[in-house]
Amino acid sequence: MLNNKSILITGGTGSFGNAFTRYVLENYDPKKIIIYSRDEFKQHIMREKFKEYEAKLRFFIGDVRDRDRLTRALEGVDYCIHAAALKQVPACEYNPAEAIKTNIGGAQNVIDAALDMGVKKVVALSTDKAVNPVNLYGGTKLVSDKLFIAANAYAGNKDVCFAIVRYGNVAGSRGSVIPIFNHIIKNGGTELPVTDYRMTRFWISLHQGVELVVKALEEAKGGETFISKIPSFKVTDLAEAMLPGCKMKEVGIRVGEKLHEVMVTVEDCMNTYEYDKHFIIYPQMVWSESRRAVPTGKKVPEGFSYSSGNNTEWLGVEEIRELLKSVKYD
Repeated sequence: MLNNKSILITGGTGSFGNAFTRYVLENYDPKKIIIYSRDEFKQHIMREKFKEYEAKLRFFIGDVRDRDRLTRALEGVDYCIHAAALKQVPACEYNPAEAIKTNIGGAQNVIDAALDMGVKKVVALSTDKAVNPVNLYGGTKLVSDKLFIAANAYAGNKDVCFAIVRYGNVAGSRGSVIPIFNHIIKNGGTELPVTDYRMTRFWISLHQGVELVVKALEEAKGGETFISKIPSFKVTDLAEAMLPGCKMKEVGIRVGEKLHEVMVTVEDCMNTYEYDKHFIIYPQMVWSESRRAVPTGKKVPEGFSYSSGNNTEWLGVEEIRELLKSVKYD
């Protein structure tokens, strides 16, 4: 599917962009992959890392706030993965206008440029924090999700669709607790801070996140939200797995933080279908017959929700310890 295709990744120098680029180059023969981001130093590092594939890579300095630059970068592109965002919850709370410009204005710019330049598919990365948001970051990503779903209404006769992939903090990423615990342990700490002893999270690897995006590229008709079926873990079990017998200090939930990650709400269940390894929330609106996504999975029961707290699959301490061996830290 990705053979001889041109792909652009916004925020392409981040963890996802690096992993997705590696996956595509090792499993397909793309025409080119365009890394679109603001940081020239990170682009330099990535260029060196993928030196053996330099003929397939293009590096564009640009900001998703700049629609003209996006339009130029998307010329001749078949698929666009929108990964750029301001993601740090405290930073977004302190700089709300900047978060809105990037996460909402930037999303609209990607949509407009993709429509104008004839991009075939756009997959936007979402987050659990967009579900019933309690912080500004989650609020901006909720709006972004709504924009990408509604973008299908503006496609007209164009061969283009927009879809969403949603998952939580990737294990080992800057947004997860694993690097925090690891830093304390490496510096000789024997006590790990736990925000709440009841707290749970989903476990997803970068590889699983990449595979879900590829599935969305393959299957999306327009407006779907793809969600991986992944195991949950207790944060206290993670602490024990990383530092056996450690002391744990309950420090309280931070502003904008939830006790459990939520991927599918009760309100979403009317449009949610279950598959072997994922869920899909289908759009409530149908814009045209060519964009009608026909569910082939099993409709979830009334009252269903999917959160890290009510999951049916759980990781124990030993399973977490084994998975930690393959975690790479940002």
